[in-house]
Amino acid sequence: MTAAGAVPLPPLAEVMEATWPPAARRRQGPWCIRDGQGGGKRVSAATAEAEWRDEDIAGAEQAMWALNQPALFLIRDQDAMLDQALQSRGYRIVDPVIAYQAPVAGLCDPAPGPMTSFAHWPPLAVCADLWAEGGIGPERRAVMDRAAGPKCAILARTDDRPAGCAFVALHGRVAMLHALEVSPRARRQGSAKNLLRAAAIWAQAQGADTLSLVVTRANAAARALYVGLGMQEAGHYHYRQEAPGTR
Repeated sequence: MTAAGAVPLPPLAEVMEATWPPAARRRQGPWCIRDGQGGGKRVSAATAEAEWRDEDIAGAEQAMWALNQPALFLIRDQDAMLDQALQSRGYRIVDPVIAYQAPVAGLCDPAPGPMTSFAHWPPLAVCADLWAEGGIGPERRAVMDRAAGPKCAILARTDDRPAGCAFVALHGRVAMLHALEVSPRARRQGSAKNLLRAAAIWAQAQGADTLSLVVTRANAAARALYVGLGMQEAGHYHYRQEAPGTR
């Protein structure tokens, strides 16, 4: 419930689209077709934006194949019938995701220790190296460049060495954290927690009051960290991807 006089937060899907945008999007019939250009599932998945019929699915498939992308649909709570239709076509579930959010004020305190985190833009070369180490290459960094609103990269340091990095972007009063990556040699030393707290401090300085992020359901360690910091579940979704050999 929103307090009287308060401005409601934008929907999670809107925040995600603004802070991690596809290279292009277009409407085709009942679908939103996204051109991800290698930037990952979130910027490449089709979504149902109007009533659809079973025969409309083929049009979405053809549009995604024309972009040299696999047929991939993002499934939300309201997409139960689409989920069933895709399952009957042999589509498999991939990457069930949970969204978390928390007020930035609670995440800012206590602040990370001196010299443990640095917000900046554009990203330093060391951030690109850390992202590459975790499989986040140029195509996903291009997504960060496309985000139009306030944004920053955050570098975490442990024992005076680069330890991790993350990308944060703002939409309205919500900041969303993406591409959090901690080097294997620096895990379980507080770097992820420092990145989240630094993201909240940056977000608060930009006028945000909420920090959001998404994580795969299978990542139990990250989910435990977020819950331990007071973040709460704010939504969930999954993808349906064409089975190998469909075409």
